[in-house]
Amino acid sequence: MTNSLDSILLTTSLDSLNLKPSPPETQRRLLRFPMSHQDSALLPLEQIGEVLRVNVRDILPVPEMPGCVLGICNWRGDMLWLVDLSQLLGYLSLDQQGQLADVLVVLVVQVNEQSIGLVVSQVNDIEYHNLQHLQPAVPGVFPPKLLPFILGSLPEDQGIVLNIHAISHYPLWQMHRE
Repeated sequence: MTNSLDSILLTTSLDSLNLKPSPPETQRRLLRFPMSHQDSALLPLEQIGEVLRVNVRDILPVPEMPGCVLGICNWRGDMLWLVDLSQLLGYLSLDQQGQLADVLVVLVVQVNEQSIGLVVSQVNDIEYHNLQHLQPAVPGVFPPKLLPFILGSLPEDQGIVLNIHAISHYPLWQMHRE
């Protein structure tokens, strides 16, 4: 009986199981999320430690901070700084876009053992892209405030890939975190 089962398994095509093939080694997983009503951005998935929801009532505002810094919250016993990513990158704030809700979607990223919560309106999808095809961000194509935060753009309007290191080291709010 085992031999007949083995022969069936060997002759069954994986295509009939409707399994998607694994992406090639050159493909990286990127998380897409909106920056405004018409624009979206991507972050490499391996740079995102966690996606969580935070109740606005659990955020402690911090005085004398830039408007993009919403405050801090407790995350796993540590302070997590929450940053309105849209506003930091020069878009309208989530509040101005009408996207600020009672519960916020937070992308927890870690850079040099520091955790930062990037607040976005929602998470759309995980996509596979070849980052070797990234085109450099050039002035005139992107708003000047956005340029320092772009790792590059994908061809054929597939979106911009953000540079998490540039975001986490942004001097305007970085100096207030210490």
